[in-house]
Amino acid sequence: MEYADLSEGVFIERKNRFVAEIEVAGTRTFAHVPNTGRCKEIFLPGAKIIVSRASNPKRKYAYTLLMVYKNNMLIHIDSAGANRLVEEALLQHKIKGLEGVTEVTREQSFGNSRFDFRFRKGKKLCYMEVKGVTLEENGVAKFPDAPTIRGARHLLELTEARAAGYGAYVLFVIQMKGVTSFTPFLERDLTFTKNLVTAHRNGVEVMAYDSLVTPENITLDREVDIFLPDGEEFI
Repeated sequence: MEYADLSEGVFIERKNRFVAEIEVAGTRTFAHVPNTGRCKEIFLPGAKIIVSRASNPKRKYAYTLLMVYKNNMLIHIDSAGANRLVEEALLQHKIKGLEGVTEVTREQSFGNSRFDFRFRKGKKLCYMEVKGVTLEENGVAKFPDAPTIRGARHLLELTEARAAGYGAYVLFVIQMKGVTSFTPFLERDLTFTKNLVTAHRNGVEVMAYDSLVTPENITLDREVDIFLPDGEEFI
């Protein structure tokens, strides 16, 4: 997945969930933030960023904040971009175990949820939810970076879909390179973590892939190890 009309800049501060103050070419301006997560670990004053300039001159904010450097690690923060990466990988048969899927469609409803993808694996209809991961601690990718009621509900609905005979998948797209593993962030969201463990125990496939990220391009790359809690509270 490629981006065009890119510039380097400096992060100044986040004004709200959707807007950040930045500096580009020595000028202070504002950029749209395409990620509603907290991102406090990477949205630090003075951080080097990559932004794209909108082709529509009437858009409220000329720039979109796409990537942030955390030391030497370049992190892609566009939430919608994670879904586009997965769509490309599904259509190009690059996800292990899903190489032969057909009828890939986006934004499909099941129960009270709308899952990111529906596709057919052989004769079985399958649903998939994608979660973009931008949080890294000591080489471990974690999700979520803030409590997510919607995300926890998605896991329950995936569990119900699996019980009804459908294939069910949750894929964590780690939007960076250089992590060694993935784990749910129990301390940030116990409910999400419990629901993920329950989903996994009931046949929902839990997957995690890292990404190759450059200022011009991002590509879904390799599977990473997943570690799920197994204490008494999860039995």
